[in-house]
Amino acid sequence: MSPLFAFGDQTPAPAAPAASAPAAATAAAPAPTPNKGDVSWMLISTALVLMMSVPALALFYGGMVRSKNALSVLMQVFVVFSLITVLWCVYGYSLAFTEGSGSLAPFFGGLDRLFLKGTFNAADGSFSMAGTFSKGTPLYELVFVAFQATFAAITCALILGAFVERVKFSAVLIFMVIWFTFAYLPISHMVWFWMGPDVYTAANVVDAMNAKAGLLWQWGALDFAGGTVVHINAGVAGLVGAYVIGKRIGFGKEHMAPHNVTMTMIGASLLWVGWFGFNAGSALEANGSASLAFMNTYLATACAVLSWMFGEWIFKSKPSMLGAASGAVAGLVAITPAAGNVGIPGAFVIGTGAGLICLWGVNQLKGWLKADDSLDVFGVHAVGGVFGALMTGIFNAPSLGGPGFYNNWFEMKPGYGAIMDQFIIQAKAVGVTVVWTAVVAFIAYKIADWTVGLRVSAEEEREGLDTTSHGESAYRI
Repeated sequence: MSPLFAFGDQTPAPAAPAASAPAAATAAAPAPTPNKGDVSWMLISTALVLMMSVPALALFYGGMVRSKNALSVLMQVFVVFSLITVLWCVYGYSLAFTEGSGSLAPFFGGLDRLFLKGTFNAADGSFSMAGTFSKGTPLYELVFVAFQATFAAITCALILGAFVERVKFSAVLIFMVIWFTFAYLPISHMVWFWMGPDVYTAANVVDAMNAKAGLLWQWGALDFAGGTVVHINAGVAGLVGAYVIGKRIGFGKEHMAPHNVTMTMIGASLLWVGWFGFNAGSALEANGSASLAFMNTYLATACAVLSWMFGEWIFKSKPSMLGAASGAVAGLVAITPAAGNVGIPGAFVIGTGAGLICLWGVNQLKGWLKADDSLDVFGVHAVGGVFGALMTGIFNAPSLGGPGFYNNWFEMKPGYGAIMDQFIIQAKAVGVTVVWTAVVAFIAYKIADWTVGLRVSAEEEREGLDTTSHGESAYRI
């Protein structure tokens, strides 16, 4: 399933006047408290996801550009991650993971948590609680806030790879503020927001509680850790940017090979390690679901490394380190929506398929699209995300080794419908994400272009963004 949220003050209620011994005992019963093991796991997971951006993504991207632009890529990832973290704490978390109102409720949350108001009460030292996937098993809300902040920040940083080496730094910041607000936040709310299992207290409240969830959650879309919210969302936005900003000077004519594949391999390796926090952490508890997500992430990635490598070996005569690193990322991307939603057979199929389909995406499909998606954000993240999201609908089926999913949150009973029905739901969720993010991204790029301009000058691009945009160089000459 996906990360979820149910907030509210779960501190013990004051005892009622003693009318009877049982009533007094019930009134004085303490509310559930977070399990220290769960809290520890989620804090570690949050740190692992932070590592996925800085340093992992920065190194992965930085090694794939020309040396004159390496520092500019590191700078963009570092600053965008910081910017989105701040915006998340100001208003992003509230709009994504609180209950909305009126006709916008399926798309946006409310303003109850602006500046993280209400998450900590300094007067009495109490903390608000967030729900997990088990009843009576809360998590400190601030832990969930931090965990989801890293998701938002890395999603925005992923987009950067599509238009590196020619974009203005100021334009990047303007675009990110707009896209984060009107694409990432509503998509995350639509896919991941619901009221949490503890509010399903009786059969007659189920429909009312379901109606308060995000639109795609109501549809029954499955996205354990971000196939739609993170990868398709970012990949499509990146492709739009590649079209709007245009191709690099000399693209297709000049040599633009990665300047440091060693750096890229280190980045990919750190991504693999950090992704265990990304996927297994999305269980929100240190339990069997986290274990399944952990193993699926491990296995699918290894399968994708091998399938990409052998595919490249067959079609290009030599297996490359860059290809193996790209295969690892493809496997990580594709297993993300499926991590806790499929069984081991699904991990084998999704990982192996992701390596091959993303290899096709960065070669044949990229040629058809005729876009300078510099670091293959669309070919890996969007293509891999779509593949993983669709395969989740198939391999979630218990008949194919999957765990199924809860369709009765009152009784906490797992179930599963027909494979084709779930596949169609997944396809609809993919379609909504693609259209939504493409429209928002196009408008955001245009606003950035109208305000400060999207591209650096031709002279600055030829000299390199390290010196012209930041006055520094990644390497001594």
